[in-house]
This record gives sequence, structure tokens and C-alpha cells, in this order.
Amino acid sequence: MIVSLRGKLIEAGVLRVVIESSGVGYEVNVPVTTAERLPKLGAEVFLLVHHVFREDGQALYGFAVAEEREFFKLLVEKVSGVGPKMALNILSRMALPILRDAIIRGDVALLSQCPGVGKKTAERLVMELKDKVGLEGAATTVVSTLASASAVAPTPASDALAALIALGFKPVDADKGVRTALTKLGAGATADQLVKAALGR
Repeated sequence: MIVSLRGKLIEAGVLRVVIESSGVGYEVNVPVTTAERLPKLGAEVFLLVHHVFREDGQALYGFAVAEEREFFKLLVEKVSGVGPKMALNILSRMALPILRDAIIRGDVALLSQCPGVGKKTAERLVMELKDKVGLEGAATTVVSTLASASAVAPTPASDALAALIALGFKPVDADKGVRTALTKLGAGATADQLVKAALGR
């Protein structure tokens, strides 16, 4: 089972990358939060990996930080009806602190905004994960967690997120705007470009 991968980044998309290691190219599915942290093509990259085995084949899911990989595993292993593709879409739709906060508060309406997640699935997310993420997320607010994460590993997306929050946006609205802009402009966009796109300029 593959649990991590280090090699040269030879292809990069919003939700998919190809990493060449020892002459072999590995296709890895990644959330937007990992895609935005990728280096330039040809540079070395390291990802933590969750290896999924299915009847029709295998798939690799890569993450820049262990925290997101563990949350991904919680989604696919503990929540009925949530597979790897939906879990990746959920992590790509909202930042992890916002997801945790929504689950702790039982915000079914917010969780239902994730692609492929209806009301029943959102309710299952709350029911199955509230106790598992509550202790970890209760000590911090969404804004403070986002701020600390940005301080540790700033990216154009996290800088844009902080800028929008400073302008008065709610964290969830700022997150939505940045992710929409990132999908439109690509992982190479600067913080200024992301902010302008999120503001519709």
C-alpha cells in the first residue's frame, strides 16, 4: 500500500496531478487545497497518500498535510454513502476548519452546498462525525484556525482568504469566493488576482 509519494511533478490540474518517481508516473487525485500548494512543473513534490482499492482498479488520493488526509479517511470510512470522489469534492469545496465548524454546529444547510451532498448525506456527516471532530475543533473558532494555518504555510489562496475576511466577508463566503476564483484562474494565480476575481473585478 502506498502511503506517501515523492517525485517530479510532470502534470498538474485542479484535482489531478501526475508525479514521476523512479521512472514511473503516478496519477494522484488531490483536493484544491493541495493543488494550490503545488510547486512548478518539473520540481520535486511530496504528498501524503491514501491508497484506495476497488473492484475495478486502484486510485491514489494525495494531500499536502496529514490533517486533510485523516479527515478524508474519516469521510470515506465512517460516513455511509460517501466515497472517495465525494470526499475529495467536499474537501475542495470548503476549508477544513469551516467543515469542522459546520459539523460541530450541525449546519446541514452549509454542508449541503458541497457538490453531491444532499440533505440526507449532510445529516449523516453531522451524525457520524460530530463526536469525532468536536474535541479537535471546539477549542478554536473558524477565523482563528484559518489565521494560524495561514501563518504556518501561507499560500496565495490563504492570503486571498485572509484579505477577503478583512474586508468583511464571512469566512464561508470568502472561502467560496477564493475556491471559485482558483478553479477559474488555476493554481498559478496570485493572491491579488484571486481577490479581484472573488470580488468580480
